[in-house]
Order: sequence, then structure tokens, then C-alpha cells
Amino acid sequence: MTQFSNKQLFSHASEIANFPNNVKYLSTQRYLEDGESVDGYANFNLAIHTGDNFDTVAHNRELLEMRFNLPSTPRWLNQTHSDICLNANSSDCDGDSVITYEKGVVCAVMSADCLPIFASNQSGTQVGVAHVGWKGFLNGVIESFIKEFDERDLLIHFGPAICAKNLKVGSEVFEQFIAKDKKLTASFTQEYKKYHLDIYQAARIILNDLGVYVITGGDQCTYQQSKEYFSYRRDGVNSGRMAHLIWISA
Repeated sequence: MTQFSNKQLFSHASEIANFPNNVKYLSTQRYLEDGESVDGYANFNLAIHTGDNFDTVAHNRELLEMRFNLPSTPRWLNQTHSDICLNANSSDCDGDSVITYEKGVVCAVMSADCLPIFASNQSGTQVGVAHVGWKGFLNGVIESFIKEFDERDLLIHFGPAICAKNLKVGSEVFEQFIAKDKKLTASFTQEYKKYHLDIYQAARIILNDLGVYVITGGDQCTYQQSKEYFSYRRDGVNSGRMAHLIWISA
């Protein structure tokens, strides 16, 4: 089967993670092949909880493993916008981030606007990925994810998420963010009685507070780039989900 480099796996982003060579990561797009969408699911939805046909999603997951030569079946989570970080070997499924030390174990989260955060230590012996929406952000998902790593000298890459231009929230969300950390004011711009939230910038602020500074990515917009990404805010309840995977190669 075809072997993919990090650059090939994430070729649609202008900035590539500087992970060690043994760390592989992947963010899927809404199409496995070129095509025109007939509905919000497009042709490569990987989520079974969105109302899509179960057999279609199961087939897509099989294609995911084959097309990208994954070393194992991804560790799929039941995401609830929590602060729960799981070890990939855990029997639990409820959580919004997952880490592993083991080679060939594929950690995974899904999204359709929320921010995927990939992480690796410098030596490539521990990796993980987190699902960060504004609710999970407030619940502390980034903090709980980073605390599961043995080192703070981490390498971080932001997968595709909705950009500030298209992420409009109310004053109640703004106030909750500021109550969490006043420095998060810098991640908002006000427009009349609403605010635009830069989730990328907000995540950088929290990561920097945790001693994590090497961060790549953050230049995509799931809402705006409709040919590449699913977006819940754009497509509504019939939106599919992208998968964001990371693993340590043998």
C-alpha cells in the first residue's frame, strides 16, 4: 500500500507540523475523491451519530484505513465537549482527547468546526489529539489534555477549524471566556452585540500559559472552505464530520 509522509497526509494546509519523523498525523476532508456535494454529508463522512446511513459510514471508515494504510483501527470516542482525556488503551469511550505511548495505536477525534489539536513530545514517544469547541474550551479540555503528557516541551499542530470571521458568539460566551482568563479578551472582536471568537488564538493563549510554545497550523476555515471541509455552522444538522488521527509509526 502507499506510504504517506506527514506533508502528504496534511497537504491541504499551508503549514506542516514539525513532529518527529516517526509521528504521523492526518486530517480528512469531506471528499475522499473530487466530487460535488449532494447533501451535507458529501462522500466521506466518518461519523455515525449525524444521521447519515450507517453502512455508508462504516464503508468510509474501512476506506480510511485502507487508503491511508493505518496501522490499526482508530480509537473512536464519544465526544461530549468535556475535559476528559483518555489513554487509548482505556475501555472508556466518553472523552474529548486521547493519548498513547504505543506504536501503531491510532488516536482520533472528529470535528466539523471545532478545533483539533495534535500533540507530540520532542522524542516522538507520546502523542495525542484533542477536540476543542468553545464549550470544551471552557470546561478545560486543553489543560487536561496537556497535563497527560510527561513533558511540557511539546510540539503542537492545529487542525482545520472555523475561523474568527465565521465564529460568532453571544455576550454570555464572551463573559465566560473572560472569567476563565482575562488574557482571552485578545481572541475576541466585537460586532454590535455579538462577538467573533478566534478559537485558534484562544487556544494559543492557554497553551502558552501551560508552557507550550511550538505551535503550527491555524490557517484554515472549515466554514469558508466548503470544497474541503464539513462545517456544522454552514451545513446544519446534516453536516458530516472529518477525522483527525495521530499515531507513532513502528
